[in-house]
Amino acid sequence: MRARQLSLASCLSTTQVSTMRAVRYYGPGDVRVDEIPEPSAGEGHVKIKVVCGSDLHSWHEIIPGVSPTTTTPQAITQELLPVTMGHEFSGTVVEVGPGVDSSRLSVGSNVAVEPLLSCMKDTCHFCSAGTRNLCRNTTFIGIGGRGGGLAEYICVEQRLVHPLPSNIPLDVGAIIEPLAVAWHAAKTSRMKAGDRVFVLGAGPIGLLTVKVAKALGASWIGVSEPAARRREFAHEQGATVVYDPTVTGVDVVAEATKATSGWGADVVFDCAGSQRTLDTAFLVVRPRGCIVNVAVWETHPTLDIGSLTYKEVVLTSVLGYDRVHPELIQAVAQGKFEGLETLVTRRIGLEDVVDKGIKALINEKDEHVKILVSPDLKPGRRSYL
Repeated sequence: MRARQLSLASCLSTTQVSTMRAVRYYGPGDVRVDEIPEPSAGEGHVKIKVVCGSDLHSWHEIIPGVSPTTTTPQAITQELLPVTMGHEFSGTVVEVGPGVDSSRLSVGSNVAVEPLLSCMKDTCHFCSAGTRNLCRNTTFIGIGGRGGGLAEYICVEQRLVHPLPSNIPLDVGAIIEPLAVAWHAAKTSRMKAGDRVFVLGAGPIGLLTVKVAKALGASWIGVSEPAARRREFAHEQGATVVYDPTVTGVDVVAEATKATSGWGADVVFDCAGSQRTLDTAFLVVRPRGCIVNVAVWETHPTLDIGSLTYKEVVLTSVLGYDRVHPELIQAVAQGKFEGLETLVTRRIGLEDVVDKGIKALINEKDEHVKILVSPDLKPGRRSYL
């Protein structure tokens, strides 16, 4: 009888499911830290111990099509809410599944993840052409499902996992995803070394756009930003001059035009997405220059098409990124981006994500650029970097 009990206990212990902590999104304003099953690396996947940026996506409202609901699954992941959050993350490989290319990825490798998910169907024109960011059902790991970076571990398909060279720390690796948005915007604009660049809005993406413009050799970088601390950040990250558009008597367009020898900016990036910034972009761009919309708009702006026609300006836009991660990671490794780590303004643990992460980015947005979440940090402890 004793032997039978021991045998049963042994069987139960071998089938016990390991769990982990994860930040889960249940709906707007409803984010919880749950205990969920810890994943194992399946065919073609690697398991990663994660460092992640705090995430504001979907906090205020569900993103139609990109996020699932409690009743409608996301088209690609087929998951319902709740889902694990976090799409800006790096980490260390702790397990390699069957079929993974060991020449690229092995246990102990530091990696950055490209979280964009598309349908990958032969019938999808965009996926077939390689432009996965334009797939009509595109979503992201950490927003649409398939795990997320705000957890202790995640398993990711190997094609979305990019090795980090030894001189890129995990903190910087966690910034690669938003940096890729800025890199893709700059490449789309066809800016070249020596160009004069103007950036509207110095939030996280605006600041990263400044970094990219500097890395690509811009000769002059102007920034328009109303928040004082963000203007300081812009100067620190390489802006030539920063304007406060709210100051009475300061004509940002006139000042920027004067600073560019009366010509205007070769390339303008709107990273704010307001009627005021769009109007400024139309005025500050030079004849035959380029305006790139990087912002996600919540309204339908009025376009002054006449001003575009008068100057033969190209107006374009970008959505996420398109096959830029390998090139971008190489550029970071080559030292083209100095001080990326200074954009990390706080580090917190999983249990502090809502109060010291999400709400801090909302209520103290002028004080923070990137807040990193490390599962190893104990609740209540935070590091200002």
